[in-house]
Amino acid sequence: MQSVRFDTHGGPEVLQLVETPVPSPGPGEILIRSAAVGLNFIDIYQRTGLYPLPLPSGLGKEAAGVVEAVGDGVVRFEVGDRIATATAPVGAYGQFHVLPETAAVRVPDDISLETAAAVMLKGMTAEFLVRRAFHVKQGDEILLHAAAGGVGLILAQWARSLGATVIGTVGSEAKAELARAHGSNHVILYDREDVATRVKEITDGRGVAAAYDSVGAATFESSLASLKRRGTLILFGNASGPVPPFDPLRLSRGGSLYVTRPTLFDYVATVEELDASATALFDVIRNGAVKVEIGQTFPLANVREAHEALAGRKTTGSTLLIP
Repeated sequence: MQSVRFDTHGGPEVLQLVETPVPSPGPGEILIRSAAVGLNFIDIYQRTGLYPLPLPSGLGKEAAGVVEAVGDGVVRFEVGDRIATATAPVGAYGQFHVLPETAAVRVPDDISLETAAAVMLKGMTAEFLVRRAFHVKQGDEILLHAAAGGVGLILAQWARSLGATVIGTVGSEAKAELARAHGSNHVILYDREDVATRVKEITDGRGVAAAYDSVGAATFESSLASLKRRGTLILFGNASGPVPPFDPLRLSRGGSLYVTRPTLFDYVATVEELDASATALFDVIRNGAVKVEIGQTFPLANVREAHEALAGRKTTGSTLLIP
């Protein structure tokens, strides 16, 4: 089988396409033949060493495919089942992947494997962000950075379906058009306008109840400045680098603000949480509240090019690798 490996942390050039044996599932594990693999910023963080991995290593956590074999004691799945994963150990960048059965969910027959691969990590991230890390409700005004990205397009639609007003930030007119078509009520071009000033104008001086920030260092100040009294900043990514240390007294001076740095894996830590999150995601796709945007696909052999595009913010929606 073909798979992607790397021996040292660094840029896209460290990624190597290699031939490796097809693995066999152990007790409690399943082997899947991947139809599509999702590309995510966590892959870049792990490749660069921001989130270091023991080396040498594979890469990738999100994929969808068909169960090829099951290990002893597996009860959740059978050979031939359509499944998806976003919480398995790294190694999804390949034609086959072994994972614990507890890290997989069943894909409904009316949802394609490509859609599942494009949406599992990003969609379950959106789920916990709008339903649990901060409970978005009717009438809320929220700020969403990277509104034309993979998580952004899903989160904006989901939040708007809950009755929120979504203010999205993007880097180009083309991305602004995409964000408007996928749930953003207002769009700010962050390189042309001061984000916090525009947010206060849009909200008649109130500020937003929540700011969703996956960009990190470059947007942290504007996110804080955009919050209303007792507003919440949800930092869930570091696309521009990690946020530097800051004085917690700033939160009281800003209006008794809250800051949280959640990760999906703490919100789907049990099988019950994982199944509930995936079910909620598939439900909003089915009822039309969320439409999945697959912006681009790359052959697995072009993994370096795919990483360059994502890191350079040249992608829209979800990005897939096709083994």
